[in-house]
This record gives sequence, C-alpha cells and structure tokens, in this order.
Amino acid sequence: MNLVKAVTLRGVQAKEVDVEVEIAGGLFSISIVGLPDASVREAKERVRAALKNSGVSLRGRIAVNLAPADMPKEGSMMDLPIAVSLAIRSRSITLDRPAIFIGELALDGRIRPVRGAISAAVLAKEQRLPLYAPVENSPQIGLVPEVEAYQVETLGQILSHLESGIPLPQVPPYKVEDLPLSVDPDWSDIRGQAMAKRALEIAAAGHHNVLMVGAPGSGKTMLARALRGILPPLSDGEILENLMVKGLLDSDDRPDRRPPFRVVHHTASTVSICGGGTALRPGEISLAHRGVLFLDEFTEFRRDLVEALRQPLEDGSIVVSRSSGTVTYPSRVLLVLAANPCPCGWWGDAVEPCRCSPSDLERYRRRLAGPVMDRIDLQVSVSRLSPEELVGLSSSHGESSSKVRERVSMARERQRARWSFGGWGCNSEVPEKTLRKHLNLSSEGKKTLLQMAEGFRLSARGMGRVLRVARTISDLAGDDGVSSSAVMEALAYRGEI
Repeated sequence: MNLVKAVTLRGVQAKEVDVEVEIAGGLFSISIVGLPDASVREAKERVRAALKNSGVSLRGRIAVNLAPADMPKEGSMMDLPIAVSLAIRSRSITLDRPAIFIGELALDGRIRPVRGAISAAVLAKEQRLPLYAPVENSPQIGLVPEVEAYQVETLGQILSHLESGIPLPQVPPYKVEDLPLSVDPDWSDIRGQAMAKRALEIAAAGHHNVLMVGAPGSGKTMLARALRGILPPLSDGEILENLMVKGLLDSDDRPDRRPPFRVVHHTASTVSICGGGTALRPGEISLAHRGVLFLDEFTEFRRDLVEALRQPLEDGSIVVSRSSGTVTYPSRVLLVLAANPCPCGWWGDAVEPCRCSPSDLERYRRRLAGPVMDRIDLQVSVSRLSPEELVGLSSSHGESSSKVRERVSMARERQRARWSFGGWGCNSEVPEKTLRKHLNLSSEGKKTLLQMAEGFRLSARGMGRVLRVARTISDLAGDDGVSSSAVMEALAYRGEI
C-alpha cells in the first residue's frame, strides 16, 4: 500500500494521487510519468535542489509514477509529496499511516502556498487522512471542520517530523470574523431613484436577476455597485463554496463574508465568462457564485455569449466540457444587467431628444428580448435626475445600506425557514412545482394574476418568475400569504422597458 498521497484538481474537486518511487543504479536522472503537465515535469529540479538543501542527496536513476496513470496531473502542489516520497526511500523512513501532502518547493527547501488547498482539505476529511500543507494555506484549510491538518514551513521540518517524531503544529479552526461590511457606495449616497432602489432591494432579498435600462449618467452602475452592500453576509458554507472556486486561481485568497462582485466588459470572451480553456478554469459566472455578476452595456455583448448564460442561470451550475475532460462549477449568481434605452441612449429622456430611427429602435429592442430575458425577474427604468432633484436631495439621502441589509436578511431568514425541508436558501432557487405548492397565494392575488397575465403576454417561465418575485415582496413585508398588491408590484417589474 502506497502511503504518500498527492492531489490533483478536476474543477473544484480534489482527486487522490498515489506517488510511487523507484530508485535503480546508474547515472543520476529523474523521470516523472503519469500524465504530468509542464509544471509537474519541472518539479524534478525544484525537488532535487530542495532535498539537497535539506540534507538528502539523490543518486541513481529515479522514476516517479503518479497513479492513476490515465488521469492528468497539473500544478505545483505535487512538489512536496514527490520530495517526501524520495526522502522516505533514500532514508528508509517508515510512515505509520497514509497521509496527503501538498505544497510547492523553493530551491532552499521552503514550502510555498498552493492553489486548491480547501479542495485538498475536503478530500482529506472525506478519506480521514492527515493533511500536511503550507502555513500560508492555514486560514483556508481551517474553514473545513474536523479535518486533521498540520502546517509546515520547510521540507527539513516535515522530514524531521516523519523521521524523529518531532511534532508539527496543527492547523487551528479558522473563524471568519463578523466585521462590519465595508460599503462603497452606500445606499444613502444614491439620490432619488426610488423605484430602482426598491427593485434592487427585492432582488437582494430573493436573489432575483435584474435589468436596468436608462440614459447615460442616470446612475445604473452606481446602483449595481451599491447592491453588494445590501446583500446579507455569506454564511460559513457559502464562504467555503466561494473559496473552493476562487482557490483554483489564487493560492492566498483570504476568507471574507462579503459577497463577491464581478464586473464583465462587453469585449470579454465566452470562455472568460463561462469557463474553460486547456486547464478547464472557472469563469466569471463561477467566481461570482453567491454574489453579483454585473454586465454593463448589455446590448453590446455578443449573441452567442448571452445565449451561453441561459443554462447556468437556470440550473445554478455550469458544465464545462473540453477534449481534456468535463468539470462542473457552481454558478448561483445574482445577475444585474444595465443597458441604454436606444443606440443613442436618449429615448424617452426629458431633456435630450432621441436621434434614432424606428428601424434602429426595433433592431435595438430585439437585443433586449429572447430566452435570456425570460430569466430576468425584474426590469426597471432608471431615469436621469433633474437638477432640482440633485440639489434638493442633498440634505436627506434616505436609508443606509446597513438598514436595508437588515430587512433583506430578515426576508432571507423567512425564506430559509420555509424551504429548509429542501435545502434551498431563497425563493429564486426553489423548483417551480414546489414554489406553487407552498406559495400561499390569496384568492384576490389569483384573480389579479388571471386578469393581468394575458396583457403581459407571460410565458410559463415568466409566470413562475412573477410568482417568485411576489413571494419575495411578501417576505419583505413579513406576510405569510401573497396578497394582490404583491402580485401587482411583481407584474409592474415585467412591463415593457
């Protein structure tokens, strides 16, 4: 039985790898087999120098096999397990039980942090194996409860532990502090825009997707950035989900309760947003998991990219398939879209006249239609403030982000309690069949919905979206049932922009 284990990453999942070593006589050489990528093949020079500086001299022809041989291995996290395996064979060290090792080696024997530490900790917990990891990865590993993990600084330190039993410090449980969420801009900094602020509050409470349409300078971007400040802080489980994705790209990302906020430019490629590439990296929609994904100038995005968002918005996850394999990433995002009302940007403005022809307007409106718009729960117009409003509102800026966040958090708690039997956290995640069964729609609300549905030309999916929004509006008001006024307000956000 092989006792030294490494890990390789396939999406957010860590896969166990056995590190096998054979040393034969002859001139010195090291070869690594088992589908290693370039960073793993280059590990032999880092390993040789680190072992030499830690008092271990290598001789003979050395073969390192990474099993299973048909699974691709990638990343510098293989350095430490390869070095430990070679040291065990050279010094005849005996391990009491199997263990997982991760870490990148410096030439002088120091152990550097690596990507995917949380995924490795989750695997170690599942397999009930000890994990030896760099000190810098301790805050991430400490988020995984009940994992046996040890923090190491140098290769010599871990060899002394294995050979002489010198104890290593264990990774302590890491508690993310509930610090006040820094907000910029604050909700009170936004002047006017009562309808848009109300729509975003509903979106935050139920995790609903939003489209804002307005003239240039009306405040769409500021509203989107302020949305992050009224979202509830991430729970421990959500932090873990988020860091498992971000940890694939960043080795030292610190745990934080702030929901992620990702801004995508319209020149971005489909791979950068949805994920992929030769290494099957996560895209922006996965990096924004449990947070906000903001697409400004939405009508400028390519059609194929917009259509690629349909499935992950519906399912809350995205499957990335390439010739090198298939991985699944989470993508439960609050999508915020911003667009101008017409090509010149001034259609419907009270000051600037629109210069677009009817045909230009028709072509432009087609970009704001289609299957993706069926997945947008709230559509709101953002009008430009008049000079009187800008000057007159200077002394009273309305509620702060913290006060609005309290209401949103209370609404989320009601949703979490209602849907606890299915493990859903908010209304947008609940399957439509379950939503309708537990909606508690009043008789007046049913009459209103029947009267208005035909005029709004709602599809089956659009009808479900209206019911979800109405349920969220009632949760914000603290009502157990869905009233007629909640249905009317939800329908108001489905009108033509």
